[in-house]
Amino acid sequence: MELFTRLFPLWAIALSTIAYFFPAPFVELKSGIIPLLTIIMFSMGLTLSLDDFKRALSMPKLILSGLLLQYTIMPATALLLANLFQLEPTLTIGLILVGTCPGGTASNVITYLARGNVALSISLTSLSTILAVVLTPAITLLIADTAIDVPAGKMLVSILYVVIFPVGLGLTLKHFYAYRIRIVEAYLPMIAICAIVLIIAIITALNVDQFSLLGVSILLAVALHNVIGLFAGYSCAKLLGYETRECRTLAIEVGMQNSGLAVALAIKHFSAAAALPGAIFSIWHNLSGSALAFIWSKKR
Repeated sequence: MELFTRLFPLWAIALSTIAYFFPAPFVELKSGIIPLLTIIMFSMGLTLSLDDFKRALSMPKLILSGLLLQYTIMPATALLLANLFQLEPTLTIGLILVGTCPGGTASNVITYLARGNVALSISLTSLSTILAVVLTPAITLLIADTAIDVPAGKMLVSILYVVIFPVGLGLTLKHFYAYRIRIVEAYLPMIAICAIVLIIAIITALNVDQFSLLGVSILLAVALHNVIGLFAGYSCAKLLGYETRECRTLAIEVGMQNSGLAVALAIKHFSAAAALPGAIFSIWHNLSGSALAFIWSKKR
């Protein structure tokens, strides 16, 4: 089981490749993405305690730094890369949308697998999502001169159902039935890996038609956007004197965006082409995050 866990980036690439060439079965599983995320968050809740969240919230400097990086470095980097690679306007707005979106729930999963601070990751995701109600449209308007409506209610409900409720249920069960939970605790990482690998494959299948529109410039822009976010998060936490777990967590939280929201906003307010950066980011950041988690999970 340990070997299976360590090789999960390989499983992600393998299943995504299958999904690319045979997308139909995976497209049919589209409605399973949210339940799969819910299962992962519930599994993580079983490994946490209220003390974990108390420790996370006792690091206000780190939380504020993460939120600041999320809404400064990521949108500014998106604009810089779009200009550097001379992306066409529709792709530029798509990349900017990725940069102005909050952290996604996938960051919580990757933090868990990378042996990071999961409670801190969940706290940052929740806070950045709440702030996104105001900051996503405001920053997009500021740097792209485009006004958009962010589905505030839907985003908050999504966070409640996909993150807060399942994690809360897991916490409760862990608190009252700690001994019984300990029996299955060793299998929880494997459950999370199977779920995230399947999610990546489904996302790949859903975006097969978009791959014909890809150019080298947009691929490089998306990859660099993610890498710069990861580097900025890790470096900031390190400079502030935090431990390795927190450095990993901030790297993942800043570098991994809610690209699904970026895709939804792009399609609603612009065009399918504007959704392309978000679609690519969805696949890329899960693969890069999985690779990082693979490396970091072998180190304490």
